[in-house]
Amino acid sequence: MQLTGKQKNYLRGLAHNINPIITIGSNGLSEAVLNELKAALEYHELLKIKLPADDKATKASLMATICTETTSEPVQLIGRVGVIYKQSEKQKIIIPV
Repeated sequence: MQLTGKQKNYLRGLAHNINPIITIGSNGLSEAVLNELKAALEYHELLKIKLPADDKATKASLMATICTETTSEPVQLIGRVGVIYKQSEKQKIIIPV
């Protein structure tokens, strides 16, 4: 599912009031962290992730890896906070078309 700009904008608005659920430390993306991300995505659908304090290119690469490994869609990356979305089997968030 490829998100449109309007859909990403809607999801950004929903993500504004939520706190980061997962924090990725300096050790990077481990198998345990990936399993937690997958479980959290199935439950919440929309996640805020706190990333390590690296340069912008490294954070963008990490976000791309997360999205690939969890089959989720990137919504936003600002500073150390990334937002991802993946529709679960029991859809909780209705996205405008």
